[in-house]
Amino acid sequence: MSNPEEMLQDYSADESEPVSLEVSRGQSGLRLDQVLAQLMPEYSRSRLQAWVRDGLVLVDGQAGTVAQRLQGYEQLTVFSQPDAQALAFQPEPMALDILFEDDALIVLNKPPGLVVHPASGNWSGTLLNGLLHHLPALGGIPRAGIVHRLDKDTSGLMVVAKTLPAQTSLVRQLQARSVKREYLAIVEGRVATAGKVSSPVGRHPSQRTRMAVLESGKEALTHYEVVEPLAQHTLIVCRLETGRTHQIRVHMQSIGFALAGDPVYGGRLRPGDAVREAIAKLGRQALHATRLALRHPLGDAPLQWEVAMPEDMQELLRSLRLQPT
Repeated sequence: MSNPEEMLQDYSADESEPVSLEVSRGQSGLRLDQVLAQLMPEYSRSRLQAWVRDGLVLVDGQAGTVAQRLQGYEQLTVFSQPDAQALAFQPEPMALDILFEDDALIVLNKPPGLVVHPASGNWSGTLLNGLLHHLPALGGIPRAGIVHRLDKDTSGLMVVAKTLPAQTSLVRQLQARSVKREYLAIVEGRVATAGKVSSPVGRHPSQRTRMAVLESGKEALTHYEVVEPLAQHTLIVCRLETGRTHQIRVHMQSIGFALAGDPVYGGRLRPGDAVREAIAKLGRQALHATRLALRHPLGDAPLQWEVAMPEDMQELLRSLRLQPT
């Protein structure tokens, strides 16, 4: 992955001024995108084509098309735009719910709906952008100090390293499984007893945005306990020993207890109108990272934080408690 600080430097120039170019006689018969690739080799072909499709390239004053054949001597005007991915590592003002901060660590409570790291479809407005605004020095640390992620619609505790030594320590603790992470989840169905799921998790073979239990997947281990049985649901606490993508969601769905409101791995429960409305109002999977424990990178002192479920999950829980058994 590129260093965020280098990306900030690479894309700091203003690219909003139009560029004027002339097609040569030797370029007669070539497509517009081919000519642009020759005249502006510093940009990728896909980026140039995107500018053409967005109406940002004029041929003799008229919007061009990607496959347009040129005759030679045309005047091109290109309104170059910075690539969205190029701007991914820019600081953006953001209200962060920081619970703890010292010279080595930031511990925060992530709200639901916030993407942690820039990726396709979310190149801005992420937690990483907010962290860079809060502390610009994080631009010199891989992933702005982020060592683990929560799904966009999962709320709760996250730790961020403020220095490279701190990041190294946290990564090693995660690898050694000494970081303790507990999640509160509301699942479909009545969970009778505590248990664990140790099925390997990997990328779904045909639906690439999903994960699945696969023999070829990576080792994954989730422990769960019953906190409160409900009419058609159960409030449970999950403890992770590994941190695979969507691990709790995939593991609980695999044993017949999908998370309430999960738009990807949701089960087949057909609740009554009141419950259905309450889950729809939640608008996300009912999952919250409630407890985080680790050892401080400086001095090795044990640290622990705990945050209650956000109001949207608490409101769902109140609604489920009203349902007859």
